[in-house]
Amino acid sequence: MGIPKVAIAGRPNVGKSSLLNWLADRLISVVDPTAGVTRDRVTWIMHEHDRYFEIIDTGGIGIVDSDDLSEDIERHISMGIDEADVLLFVVDAKSGITPLDEEVARRLRRSGKPTMLVVNKCDSPRLDDEAVQFLQLADLPYVTTSVKANRGRDDLIDAVVEMLPPAEDQEQQQGDRMLAPADMRIAVVGRRNVGKSTFINQLAQCERVIVSEIPGTTRDSIDIRFEMDGRAFVAIDTPGVRKRKSLENDIEFYGLVRAQRSIRRADLVLMFFDATQTISRVDKQLVEEIGEHYKPCIFVINKWDRALEEKMTTEKWVKYLMTSFESMRHVPIAIITAKDGRNIRKLINLAQSVHKQANLRMSTARLNKAVRMAIERNQPPMRKNRRPKIYFASQIAGSPPTIVLKCNDSTLLDEAWKRYLLGYLREATPFQEVPIRLVLRGRGETDPDLLSGDEDANEPAELSELTDAQMTDGEPDLMDDDAPDAGDILSFDDEGFTVRHGRDYIDDELDSDDDEDEFSDDEFDKDLDEPAPNFVDDEDLPPNR
Repeated sequence: MGIPKVAIAGRPNVGKSSLLNWLADRLISVVDPTAGVTRDRVTWIMHEHDRYFEIIDTGGIGIVDSDDLSEDIERHISMGIDEADVLLFVVDAKSGITPLDEEVARRLRRSGKPTMLVVNKCDSPRLDDEAVQFLQLADLPYVTTSVKANRGRDDLIDAVVEMLPPAEDQEQQQGDRMLAPADMRIAVVGRRNVGKSTFINQLAQCERVIVSEIPGTTRDSIDIRFEMDGRAFVAIDTPGVRKRKSLENDIEFYGLVRAQRSIRRADLVLMFFDATQTISRVDKQLVEEIGEHYKPCIFVINKWDRALEEKMTTEKWVKYLMTSFESMRHVPIAIITAKDGRNIRKLINLAQSVHKQANLRMSTARLNKAVRMAIERNQPPMRKNRRPKIYFASQIAGSPPTIVLKCNDSTLLDEAWKRYLLGYLREATPFQEVPIRLVLRGRGETDPDLLSGDEDANEPAELSELTDAQMTDGEPDLMDDDAPDAGDILSFDDEGFTVRHGRDYIDDELDSDDDEDEFSDDEFDKDLDEPAPNFVDDEDLPPNR
């Protein structure tokens, strides 16, 4: 059994999601006065009184969903109840007993599982006296709580731990493993209905989130922990994003905010596209968000089986992406069919390689050689009648690789030359498929990561004037021995798909012999290289609420 599970059940709007956030002491589930906000099962691992257990937030029993997803929500509620060891029957002290509460009580009674009554929204001691009326529903042990007034949390946790089944031998080991930091956090983002939840279910190898053709099915950012090849990963399923002007309510606005937050806390982002749809302004805004935070990224073209029916080719889609996102030409491209599980494992392998590349450290000596060669090939132009001088370069951080250039005046290097330098460094360093953050430091500016003590009053020699021996004096070039060459970082030829540095993509057209993970493509005429529809408002304001 491993870690015991505790499911939170009840009718809509009794505070189940607030209860989960309260117990976890962080915002996990979306909370809104609108009934039926929670659709998928949202979970969190708790460690209290030397016991591990998993809290499961379920949808409201008896909800009539506005998007006609009631059957899917009910199925996930049943899954949560069936897999739970302990049930928390949540009721609203302010509303009293309702017919739907009676229906929930009958359903939980049929499960035959240990159940505790949680009388929620007891914001004052006066309401505690009203809790006994709920014993009419079932003769159960009960606890009064109030998330708003922060009342009863410790009592609830103590009662839950007492009701847990006896600890098994593997509980401690599995709990430690589940709470240990994952090797990589992967955010799965994209506009609505591009197949993100289908992809998540393939990783989880079960129906972990609801999948529907109805856009906007997912509302919460759900963390799914999975293991592959002995490594632990967390995949973050995010709500589908739509144009700001079309956000209809608070729930959709919170979904947009959570998608942006997921990008910030991820180690790598999988940006999903629908192979049968053109690139929209929503896609461009998401890619811009990824670029602003210097996140390693992979462009994932999903639903390729449908693209084949429309006579599309990989070359045309790759060209379309490169044309649409010229500043992201370094991003690898993967082509998958999540519904059939095709190329899923290869995509995760590629993600591991890109993540490893983003964390590489390059020696100062080798980096200075590359910068010097870039200067020799294309000198920075004069500005304000002054010539820019670069004294040295140093990598001060990884993920993203952060390179500091020490120069005479940081304002003298124009944007065009900085773009040239980044392009050159991408070819001359191991950072071919990840974003590089370039930081300029003038002579009068100090950086605690680079300098200690007082700066030399004399002007140092320019980088172009130094010899190789001067740049390597006293510092071994660790990159030559301890890290792979740029051309070796992504090597998947033995797995049967193409890797093109700077234009990398997983290609379904190669080696499709007996590999069930491969499928073939044909050459057709339809061209998607066309402008994306312009339908997104640039305003950053939330919708009127």
